Amino acid sequence: VQLQAYGGGLVQAGGSLRLSCAASGRSFGTYAMGWFRQAPGKEREFVAAINWSGGITYYADSVKGRFTISRDNAKNTLYLQMSSLKPEDTAVYCCAAVKTGSTGTYYYTSSAAYDYWGQGTLVTVSS
Repeated sequence: VQLQAYGGGLVQAGGSLRLSCAASGRSFGTYAMGWFRQAPGKEREFVAAINWSGGITYYADSVKGRFTISRDNAKNTLYLQMSSLKPEDTAVYCCAAVKTGSTGTYYYTSSAAYDYWGQGTLVTVSS
């Protein structure tokens, strides 16, 4: 599967932004998906994960209650709705995929679990 993240940009603190991740292929619904981010000079960190159906989601504590991960398998697209943005959310955001099949509740928070990565999209939050 090939992934392409988009939707980043410049937003003021307290604002909102929605990222999308378009996936190629016809088996998008058999992959668990995740969002990760990397701020300048920092390690890549987990943001959110979702299982194949979208019924199971998990968030990093730093974004819980502000970000929402979702997916539309019919459109081969993963989303990250970001609200109440803070300057510390500034980073390059990447989407990632790992094949799990179309059963189960699997999701993953470790970047090592993912096999496919898209190019990132930059989110800049100004104070």
